[in-house]
Amino acid sequence: MQPLTIWLLSPYHTGSHKAWAEGYQANSRHSVHLFTLAGRFWKWRMQGGAIELAQQAKAVDKHPPPDLVLATDMTNLCAWLALMRGSLPARARTVLYMHENQLTYPWRPGEKPDLTYAMINWLSQLCADLIVFNSEFHRRSWFSELPNLLKHFPDYIHLEQIERVEARSRVLPVGIDIQDGNRLRTDPGAPLILWNQRWEYDKRPDRFFDLLYRLEEAGHEFRLAVAGENFRNIPIEFEEAETRLAHRIEHWGFLPSRREYLALLQRSDLVISTAEHEFFGISILEAVQAGAFPLLPDRLSYPELIPAGLHAACLYADDEDLYQKVGMRLHMPRTAPPSLRRAVRENYAWPVVAGAYDYQFAELSDAPAAAQH
Repeated sequence: MQPLTIWLLSPYHTGSHKAWAEGYQANSRHSVHLFTLAGRFWKWRMQGGAIELAQQAKAVDKHPPPDLVLATDMTNLCAWLALMRGSLPARARTVLYMHENQLTYPWRPGEKPDLTYAMINWLSQLCADLIVFNSEFHRRSWFSELPNLLKHFPDYIHLEQIERVEARSRVLPVGIDIQDGNRLRTDPGAPLILWNQRWEYDKRPDRFFDLLYRLEEAGHEFRLAVAGENFRNIPIEFEEAETRLAHRIEHWGFLPSRREYLALLQRSDLVISTAEHEFFGISILEAVQAGAFPLLPDRLSYPELIPAGLHAACLYADDEDLYQKVGMRLHMPRTAPPSLRRAVRENYAWPVVAGAYDYQFAELSDAPAAAQH
């Protein structure tokens, strides 16, 4: 397989988007060059980020022209391609990677849905030679809801295009960095419960902290570590929990050091998700690989992450089921099952995932142009 030159466009370069881009760059056999913008002002990134990304690309003189352009869903790919007209080789293929989408991503409470951003996603998909989703759940939910988006408009909605775009869509997960060795639980203290997701309303921190308050009232012993990325508009539940659970807190706040973050994962006994929304779940996989036992909703992308034989142990049906499962794990703490950690390594380790990307992109690059759409 001849190595390709890949230009990767990441206009919202922070968190999982940044980890994904840099992880693929580090593990790909192709030559991957990043064009990035700071991860803030997401609406402006989708509306106008293509202008700056095109300027960056046109200023390049040290990298060869691309065989393939890989853009995240925060990119207005149609605008970028228009701005790059005449500057790209005819052979260059385009791939849109869907970390999330603005059609089924839940809006903040009180915010009015704006179809503009979902339409940017859709137009970018129409422009792309290949559309990649990070999970099958994400792919299904997008294409299930897409007709309803287009039916908002009065005419020329071209519903027939949906089937064509879906036919050129694939699922390729996000990769994670794998830590060496198997952890044994040696900490004699109370089990450490971990939150390592974004501090956002769609992760439902209200459910998570209500669970902990209930566990405390019932006399369960536990310690608490709250990490994850937080932003200016932090849900009020975090402020209340920091006070009410102060006597249980081992760590509180974002860990900018990767080494410290991984060390926290290594010490954690339980990682719990109460999310209302999740297209993939990279933070959960990182915690599981480090040895934390997962308790996750039996919906969204989570059933894809956990082997079917472990669904009964690791997935819960509702709040009561979660409460019972957490109580059992606090009483009988254990690390993530070896078979689960092995499955994470075999399916989501960056060398494995990057290899799948490399093969898919090389195959796309070799295909005749007329076969793309």
